[in-house]
Amino acid sequence: MSKAQHELPILVTGAAGRIGSVDRSVTELLLARGFRVRAHVRVDDERATRLRALGAEVVVGDLLDLTAVHRAIEGCERLCFAMSVAPTYLEAAVNVAVVAKHHGVKAFVNLSQMTVNEMDIFNTTPSPQQKQHWLAEQILSWSGLPVVEVRPTAFMEGLLLQTAKTVSTQDKIMAPFGRGKNSAIAAADVARVIAAILSEPAEHIGQIYHLTGPVSQDMDAVAREFSAALGRTISYVNVPLEVMKGQLATFGMPPHVVAHVATMAELHQDNRYDRFSNDVERLTGIRPMSVREFVQKNAHAFAPGAPSSAAE
Repeated sequence: MSKAQHELPILVTGAAGRIGSVDRSVTELLLARGFRVRAHVRVDDERATRLRALGAEVVVGDLLDLTAVHRAIEGCERLCFAMSVAPTYLEAAVNVAVVAKHHGVKAFVNLSQMTVNEMDIFNTTPSPQQKQHWLAEQILSWSGLPVVEVRPTAFMEGLLLQTAKTVSTQDKIMAPFGRGKNSAIAAADVARVIAAILSEPAEHIGQIYHLTGPVSQDMDAVAREFSAALGRTISYVNVPLEVMKGQLATFGMPPHVVAHVATMAELHQDNRYDRFSNDVERLTGIRPMSVREFVQKNAHAFAPGAPSSAAE
């Protein structure tokens, strides 16, 4: 069904994300393609105002509130469900699923995680968030909804931008990733895939897509990409996991998030992020962004003396 034939809005949850947000980028891409978009936000703030300025219909509410979820979904046949790391993720996912089924949604794109691919009824991971993603996928599978699972690997925004301070002050990537490889992906590439699916969802229903960057490489190779992008030598220093966990707690990060990030680091050390898929290029016709391209795009965040900065 083309956009000319489709007059109902497409719902995107969590659309008020910060710079680099998948959901916000999906909203922008769909609007640019001429679709009506209903952008769900939890708080009506300046980010919601910017979405309205772009042309989105903004709906405000908590996904833990069934009335708010009805308000968001009613009148939409397609939706993208995505939510940031939170202990309430599973409840929100179930709320959206049951209300979507009630309203007869015809395409339900779920932004999950690639770690789910390694889980089963006997094994999950120590991360409560990753387990909730696996459980949410099970529920969606049982629901009979027309689901498309999108499973990206680690995001460049999380994996690389968290090193910005030590890169800018010491020319070092300091992280507890050992010698494991990763194929991190930029949020913009995940958004392009989701926008493509939502634009013409019929052929994607029931599919599972695994999204990675263009190459899987260890952190020494990542440091070389940093060096080429920034024009100065950047080195990788493996640090103890406990050091990172202490820093995150000092920054006031909630225990649920600390547990999730720590598990990702442990999996990285065990080389569990050594993955590659060509799904991004296959679905969009454009290869995903490389680490070098990402660092070049966000060079201001890694410049000597630069304050902490988010991705563009």
